[in-house]
Amino acid sequence: MRSTISTCLLAIGLIGALPAVAEEPAKNLASIHQKLQADKKAIVANYMTLTDAEAARFWPVYEQIQTDQGKLEARMQSLLQSYAADYRNQTLTDEKAQKLLDDWIAIDLDYAKQRAAAAGAVTKALPGKKAARYLQIENEYRALVRYDLAAIVPLAR
Repeated sequence: MRSTISTCLLAIGLIGALPAVAEEPAKNLASIHQKLQADKKAIVANYMTLTDAEAARFWPVYEQIQTDQGKLEARMQSLLQSYAADYRNQTLTDEKAQKLLDDWIAIDLDYAKQRAAAAGAVTKALPGKKAARYLQIENEYRALVRYDLAAIVPLAR
């Protein structure tokens, strides 16, 4: 599972960097993002082995979680695009760096709130072990995304 998720996440990491570096059109990025989300859903479906009744309860919860995560990902992408522009143009000031750090921390706090809400919703929809499995998949996915971002985002200068 790790190699499949890693491949998807490398592409996600590149998506975050592409708008700032390559100036790719937004519609191309949107289609790539849709493909990655479909791949993620296939990975989740493969590892969850849900009964029909569990699937009926779980998939609407999953879709809501992905929608909520998408909003946070959009905020993070905007932050990374802003940073990349300043990095590329060598216009990052101490004040702008502090604002970016404050925004980054706020996004991280919102991710934590979203994960807590997601955990509550998933544990209501699924038995304990299956809920834990899904939350582990999401945690691994998030960890790999963060790792990939750390690898491609240059240090402030």
